[in-house]
Amino acid sequence: MSHSSHADLLDALRGRLGAAHVLTAADAMAGHLTETRGLYRGTALAVVRPADTEEVAFAVRACAQAHVPLVAQGGNTGLVGGGVPAGGIVLSLARLDRVRSVDPVDATMTVEAGCILATVQERAEAAGLLFPLSLASEGSCRIGGNLSTNAGGTAVLAYGNARDLVLGLEVVLADGRVWNGLKALRKDNAGYDLKQLFIGSEGTLGIITAAVLKLHPRPASTATAFVGLASARDALALFTHLRGRAGGRLTAFEYMPRFGLEIVLRHAEGAVRPLAGDHAAYALVEVASEGPEAGALLEDLLGSALEANLAEDAVLASSGAQAAALWGLRESLSEVQRREGASIKHDVSVAVSRVPEFLERASAACEAALPGVRVCAFGHLGDGNIHFNLTQPVGMEAAAFLARWSDFNRIVHDIVHAMDGSIAAEHGVGLIKRDELLRYKDPVALDLMRRLKAALDPDGILNPGKVVPPEGSDPG
Repeated sequence: MSHSSHADLLDALRGRLGAAHVLTAADAMAGHLTETRGLYRGTALAVVRPADTEEVAFAVRACAQAHVPLVAQGGNTGLVGGGVPAGGIVLSLARLDRVRSVDPVDATMTVEAGCILATVQERAEAAGLLFPLSLASEGSCRIGGNLSTNAGGTAVLAYGNARDLVLGLEVVLADGRVWNGLKALRKDNAGYDLKQLFIGSEGTLGIITAAVLKLHPRPASTATAFVGLASARDALALFTHLRGRAGGRLTAFEYMPRFGLEIVLRHAEGAVRPLAGDHAAYALVEVASEGPEAGALLEDLLGSALEANLAEDAVLASSGAQAAALWGLRESLSEVQRREGASIKHDVSVAVSRVPEFLERASAACEAALPGVRVCAFGHLGDGNIHFNLTQPVGMEAAAFLARWSDFNRIVHDIVHAMDGSIAAEHGVGLIKRDELLRYKDPVALDLMRRLKAALDPDGILNPGKVVPPEGSDPG
């Protein structure tokens, strides 16, 4: 496309959105061209900041008419290259940050895509309710991004993924039309459930501009404990023990290896060793109740687990501050890994019952492939999602280690695939795993994905090159 056509597009966008909200200066765009981990750096004609759904629709329509691609961004906290632009327009939804309504009787909240996740949580709490989606970036990620990636987080065990927390959507389609699906209905079988097409599609099928979110009763009491374990197999046995007795009151079960806790204690400011001794593995456990008994329940459950030798030691938080400190040990793990050197990351899932087997198989295979590699496998054992990360061997050059990324992808992903798991559990596909789908995704599923993309975005302007591998590409 010619420079004059680009100029016409930018002029049209400035005319409707205002020149202050069409950013073309390199320093103003810089934060939108790369993600947190800096694995990819994109380019863009401009970053545009619409104020409402109508301005989003105008921008999409203008890009469609000019045949210029665009990528929607929320908080730009992604980890798979899904929000990195490829030369067109970055559509920042940060100004669409209004909570349109809260209905305590329906237990719903209607929010715009640019609302920060922590703000959504706070508004639910102010209404005496709970929005349970919770993840480490909740102070900066935005709900539109959470929905477009079907975010997971620490509460999936009890409340489900992002797609389980949505009743309705408003979406701008690739031609600039607006689909108003903002219904707050618990039951609606009047045709296809269109909202589920857009949740988890990473902005490749449409741009979510607003959503009706499902709220839950706020627990009257919560209790948190940190447990020392002899192995991942004991972690699974403890989880089964707790779930069998606590049922839906078990709201979190997070797994950490010894190496993970060691580096948190080494690098995280204010981190305090939770248990006196060292253990091969650890679990962070949370129980919640609509009554006052969460603390007594968890204490009783941990007592029986210790008696049955399912756990080696445990500490029950005695205050909200202590519970926050225990959660801090888990939540700072992603951040402190970089302090130990380069990290090769995998976000995978297997059936809950097979998590220990996966950890054993994948750890042994990676350690055999590179002696001295330090496995840092942690995450949401209660829903089968493990962040199987590898930290560089002591003394190895970071660049040499990162050059092995594709080798370790093959080792880890082959094991996941052989165990009927998923190579993209909660972070998405983006760019980093797109071509891996050619190797592991069912061919019929890939065909359906391509047909959906062609039907909803026939000109390929929405986040091109992401999620869906192009026809004829080679799995490598």
